[in-house]
Amino acid sequence: MKYILFRFKGMLLLLLCTWISISLSYGQIHTALFTSSDKEIEGAFEWAKGMAMSYKGEENDHVGPWYEAALPSRFAFCMRDASHQCIGAEILGWSEQNLNIFSLFAKNISVSKDWCSYWEINKWNKPAPEDYRNDKEFWYNLPANFDLLYATWRLYQWTGNKSYIEEPNFIYFQEKTVDDYIDKWVLSADSLFFRPSHVNVPIPYNEKDYFHSCRGLPSYTEGIPGMKMGADLVAALYRGLITYSDILKTKGQTGKADIYARKAEQYRNSLETEWWSNENSQYYSYYCDDGKFRNDEPGTYLLWFDALNDIKRKNLTVEQIITSKSNVENMSYWPYLLYTNGNWTEARNIILRLSDSTTARREYPEVSFGLLEGVVKGAMGIDPDAEEYSISTLSRIIGGNSATILDLPILQTFVDLSHRSDHQSEMTNKGKKSFIWKAKFSGIYSSITVDKSSAPVNKEFDSQGKPITFVMVPMDPGKHASVEAFK
Repeated sequence: MKYILFRFKGMLLLLLCTWISISLSYGQIHTALFTSSDKEIEGAFEWAKGMAMSYKGEENDHVGPWYEAALPSRFAFCMRDASHQCIGAEILGWSEQNLNIFSLFAKNISVSKDWCSYWEINKWNKPAPEDYRNDKEFWYNLPANFDLLYATWRLYQWTGNKSYIEEPNFIYFQEKTVDDYIDKWVLSADSLFFRPSHVNVPIPYNEKDYFHSCRGLPSYTEGIPGMKMGADLVAALYRGLITYSDILKTKGQTGKADIYARKAEQYRNSLETEWWSNENSQYYSYYCDDGKFRNDEPGTYLLWFDALNDIKRKNLTVEQIITSKSNVENMSYWPYLLYTNGNWTEARNIILRLSDSTTARREYPEVSFGLLEGVVKGAMGIDPDAEEYSISTLSRIIGGNSATILDLPILQTFVDLSHRSDHQSEMTNKGKKSFIWKAKFSGIYSSITVDKSSAPVNKEFDSQGKPITFVMVPMDPGKHASVEAFK
């Protein structure tokens, strides 16, 4: 309780400071500033930024640069939480922290832990004792390796830093995760319903010892007796393997990439053919030892791992999320997921709900970091591509409101972006790296101007099958461009 009160007081202190003084107190690191005519969303972003910045580690901590991504009392970062919080951390300018955190997870994978890493690492550079006793007795949720692999790919896409896909520790982690880890934990596509509930357990086995019974949980959901497989793990397997395929493609290894893409598709096919309930019009959540499915969890991770390609079923999953009750950890994923899956109004509502002072446990780190990503990637529609070296933008600001983000660190440069309306945007490249701005607008437009000059119009469809109009604008260092679309 004392720790929470300390965090709460620290948050209030941060909110009393101006944004300039906040930036100065964190040295030369660029942290994004967000303003909007929608003052409620602006206030939510300010709260989230202040709260998230209070979780930055100290410079002299043994673990190196880091931020909290676990229960605050542990002074640690967890594989699941860090994989979720990493883009929010980039928005704060914490690239150094991310590279250190994910390097530590990658290099601590080991055969003695059956190709697991440490579930949590604390500021003393030790596996958190709350989750680890020794290499044979520890807590671990099996989706974590694939979540981490996906996170490093997203970090590469955001930063353009090839260390995440080329540094030896990350390559070793990738290779061991997509092969040895799957084999060791009996996770091949044809074993999902036949594998034992407990694999690689310590001998002698003690069911009442969490470091025995929870050494290799087949889901992020905990406390379900007799669970054999979770749908979130199936989705994580799909995303991990398709991510590895994408990494191989960037290296020109197309033949090997195709092999892993086909393996990934087996897991997605399983979700669509075996995990879908026609009776309930939703995906099951778990499969248990009694041979029965259960569906009492929202499908957050099915969307997070982008494992669904049936638009109707995906929309039903979104509706399931909107109407369900969940803890703040799970809800912290929703702003980004709802924005990018077509439900902008509910995404905004969740942001306001999570940032409200009456919301229990809103100080949990995932909440503030998740809101930062929800506003920047969700509402502002900012999506970088390190392969094309492009930045896509799409306003999802509702109610005719405008919004601006300044000094956003992305693709080794810094940008300002303003959405003046749903059909007019402006961008400035304030750094030293060139990129292509893919300025997107929701709907069908007949013409587009760049700095009031006519430009080629391009069309595509979003994940919901809705039309998008866009234009490609080269952005050299120092360039400012204004784009407007016309019906």
